[in-house]
Amino acid sequence: MKKIFRISISIVIFFLLTFNLSYLKLTAQQPIAEGNQKLLRVFHSISSNELFEYVRELTSEKYAGRLTGTPGYNLSAEWVSSKLKEYGLEPAGDNGTYLQAFPNSYTLILDKGEVSLQIEFGKKDQKDRSVIKKYYAYEDEYFPGGTSASGEITAEVVYVGYGITAPELGYDDYKGVDVKGKIVLMENEVPFNPEKDPETFKKWRPYSFHQYKIQNAAAHGARGMLYFYGPICNPNNDYIEGFIYSHVGQAVVNDVFAGTGRSYQETIKKIRTNLKPESFHTGKIFTIMNQTEHHPEGLGYNVLGQITGSDPVLKNEVIIIGGHLDHLGLFPELMPGANDNASAVAVMLGVAEAIMKSEVKPLRSILFAFFGAEEQGVKGSEYYLDHPIFPLNKTLALINMDGVGSGDRIFALAGKNFPYLFAPFERANSSYIHRELGANFWANLTRPRLDAARFMDRNIPSLSFSVSGARLPYPTYHNTRDNLDLINPEILEDMAKLVFLAVMDLATTPAGNLK
Repeated sequence: MKKIFRISISIVIFFLLTFNLSYLKLTAQQPIAEGNQKLLRVFHSISSNELFEYVRELTSEKYAGRLTGTPGYNLSAEWVSSKLKEYGLEPAGDNGTYLQAFPNSYTLILDKGEVSLQIEFGKKDQKDRSVIKKYYAYEDEYFPGGTSASGEITAEVVYVGYGITAPELGYDDYKGVDVKGKIVLMENEVPFNPEKDPETFKKWRPYSFHQYKIQNAAAHGARGMLYFYGPICNPNNDYIEGFIYSHVGQAVVNDVFAGTGRSYQETIKKIRTNLKPESFHTGKIFTIMNQTEHHPEGLGYNVLGQITGSDPVLKNEVIIIGGHLDHLGLFPELMPGANDNASAVAVMLGVAEAIMKSEVKPLRSILFAFFGAEEQGVKGSEYYLDHPIFPLNKTLALINMDGVGSGDRIFALAGKNFPYLFAPFERANSSYIHRELGANFWANLTRPRLDAARFMDRNIPSLSFSVSGARLPYPTYHNTRDNLDLINPEILEDMAKLVFLAVMDLATTPAGNLK
């Protein structure tokens, strides 16, 4: 009986193994859908070497850091336009060109300038007390203000917290201090955390803008500002004639507070906890010197290329693939902007070429939007939304990219806000890319820092992709170190392949099924 039982079990196992092997062989022989085969042929043609060379091109000295309004930026816009023309995209800019012009003032930084602390020594009652200067290090401890006026100021520094005057909130950093003719030391952002109470934060939000802070300082009579923001390069501010400022890091802040009887960490904690100012005269004398050249007549450009959908009805709907072309220019050294955001431009060009080569044609239209002036207040995307190529109510989504070339992990800001948009990316990733792919819910409460934020403000569904995971011993954001050494060619290729498959999925979904 036991022998018969063992034989029966063996027969069952043999049958199951034979069935499974036959099934696997059968399924392996099943052809991929014809449309997918055609897409995969193009998918495999996307080359990391080619995309890396695009980043190399855009970070070269001839484009001078791509500050919107400058000849260097205009040259980069012409180069991108030439690639779109080469691929066969339709011009979607002004007067049959790929360029959409908008007003955009800019400021040139002509030298490294100076931030220094005057240190007096000798007895206080001596008339011939000596003064030495402590000079701070360019890039590691300060950067010239991106819209600073040209000139020099030596004056006492007054700490003014966040530089906010908000009567309706019962808050005024300038109350009780006289800053006329002085230099103010100021924090960036606001003291209220948006995660604590989003509705209350909305009342604070207008005071987080750099433009407000510099205007308020000048309105109170200050002549200069040490802005505790980095130190990073940042051309996103207002130009005020005669007002001189620089961005500084922790080393400068520590020296301002040293010997005052106050701890910086305790001071900032009090402000954030109590929502009450802690402004005071520091007694420290600093010099700020910058040499700049302001151009109020500046003109910026978005670069726009279109692929018209093949369906007579759905072609009136558009999916925008976006990323900013601009960077910071010269401060006065070259700011290459390899990851931020030549990486996204390279990926967009790779996707544009792939879609044009594909035998499968999108039913919906696709617009490639290389925005200008993102670094100067997210102005290019704002202008586009005021002057859209497709009606906003026919704009189904923005797929934005910002910083997609350094690291190995992909993240989609607002992926959980719009799961139907994110799903094609998840499918493409799990089937073909196999990268770590994350997403979050984005409330979009703070001041706009991304082109996607402008679209979200207009209620247009938007995902904004970035890449992380690179481990570096030094900062690379908005400084000279955002160069070609940061770029991972393989992640460029995977991003382009991911966006290509997912956007083609979205663009070929039948009417009424996109959501």
